[in-house]
Amino acid sequence: MTRLGDWWRARNEPPEFPVEWRRVLETCLAPWGALSADERERLEQLALQLIINKRWEATAGLTITDEMQVVIAGHAALLVLELGLEAYGKVGSILVAPHEVRVTGREFSFVPGMLSDGPVTLSGETSERGPVMITWNSASREARHPEHGHNVVYHEFAHKLDLLDGVVDGTPPLSDPSMVERWVKVFTAEYEAVGRGEGSHLLRSYASVNPGEFFAVVTEVFFTRGAELAADRPDLYGLLRDFYRQDPAGRVRGRTVNV
Repeated sequence: MTRLGDWWRARNEPPEFPVEWRRVLETCLAPWGALSADERERLEQLALQLIINKRWEATAGLTITDEMQVVIAGHAALLVLELGLEAYGKVGSILVAPHEVRVTGREFSFVPGMLSDGPVTLSGETSERGPVMITWNSASREARHPEHGHNVVYHEFAHKLDLLDGVVDGTPPLSDPSMVERWVKVFTAEYEAVGRGEGSHLLRSYASVNPGEFFAVVTEVFFTRGAELAADRPDLYGLLRDFYRQDPAGRVRGRTVNV
């Protein structure tokens, strides 16, 4: 729980989104300028609830600032802008590390019990019942450069959506049977194409590790380079548009599409 949340509860007042936090979103959340007034207001409230109601912890002597919380919560909120905060029901805490960590084997040094895929440099980590770990240097850098198509916050929180059914398989819970059929068909084809080296040039090779990583990487690209993904892989883009109920490409074109 944050001290800010305790303060609001002590005053028994409804929380308001501070003006200085809004300035952070204006600067660090690339889609902000393309959002409607209603979308901005709802995103602020979602971000605020993440800041107030989730436990925030730091590692390696880091002091978590308001800016860190707003940047991370703002990006996480964008993913569930139309899905609702209930989609993050399995997010108990958010762990912020100062920088990437090199992991050898499967032991993750910051949080005992959290596993890595091998000797890699981690900028984030997620497990079903554990915290979401975000490295601040990655989150802040990628927020400033969405054109690169990488965003550790989108990536790790997409894993949490995937984990809603308890399995990291690249398929979050889908209520519409017809969408399940589309999902399996399109995602399988695109995932296999990446494995053959024939996938979208927008997707980095890490998308081929497993279906769960494919979904997380595609989510990054969908929210950072949506117009390019829509042009390059319209079926894949359409599937994500229907799942997230958002149209980033439409926002870039200056219009909102109801989905």
